[in-house]
Amino acid sequence: MFTLTQLTNFVAVAEELHFGRAAVRLQMTQPPLSRQIQLLEGDLRVQLFDRTNRSVRLTPAGRAFLNEARRVLRQAQHATLAARQVSAGEAGSLAIGFTAAGAYSMLDELLDTARAALPGVEIVLREMITRDQLESLTEYSLDLGLVRPPVSDPDLEFRAAAEERLLAAVPSAHPLAEGEEPLDIRDFDGRDVLMYSPIESRYFHELLISVFRAARIVPVFTQYLTQVHSILALVNGGWGIALVPETAARLRYAGVVFKEVVLAAPEPVELALAWRRNNDNPALHVLLDHM
Repeated sequence: MFTLTQLTNFVAVAEELHFGRAAVRLQMTQPPLSRQIQLLEGDLRVQLFDRTNRSVRLTPAGRAFLNEARRVLRQAQHATLAARQVSAGEAGSLAIGFTAAGAYSMLDELLDTARAALPGVEIVLREMITRDQLESLTEYSLDLGLVRPPVSDPDLEFRAAAEERLLAAVPSAHPLAEGEEPLDIRDFDGRDVLMYSPIESRYFHELLISVFRAARIVPVFTQYLTQVHSILALVNGGWGIALVPETAARLRYAGVVFKEVVLAAPEPVELALAWRRNNDNPALHVLLDHM
């Protein structure tokens, strides 16, 4: 079977139609070049050139083979370039997970950085709760996650990414919606409150439980939901009040008023970047270097 070197030699001779000039172009002497062409013709069992003392011409078989040889060499060059680009983090793909609430606070910044640092890399986005992201990271089906702490898996690395306040989301017709002054967390005592699911939204559930315990109040949890936008939709419908991350105020509902809340022990909403410690995707490490 012929080699890429033989194809390169053949193309040089075919384009120069002169063994001497082709040898100079290839930075080799003429005898080894002639020998390579003979070996190639032997492998193919066809004559590629008509040679005389005065001229070198392609045979019909040689002309047909020239087109294919050029195509194979182009493909080999493309394959080499693709491998080098992926190795340098300049091509390939990067799978990024995010929570619905995380999309409001940091996803734009992350994607802007990815576009600038990885213009040739395909970015694959997956909306997933933190628990599912952590599982996907360990299974290598996700490269980077925007997750809620803590991250306790020893195989995962994480880096604090953002912090934000909690705001009250109140139906516009609710008594607590009146006035410009901040609410006190004790205003939630005995009120109908839309709560986060203890399983799918464990981070927010435990955060709010700690806030309410610190204030020594007992709200009435009317519904347990997973996504912030679902909670806001029910607030908009008058089903209760809620505590949501500050960036959720970007979601505009005509019937929802967002108000600051004075907490007994302020606890910021945290967001972290997480990735598998031994993930060898070059694009991941290029992005992390730019974050």
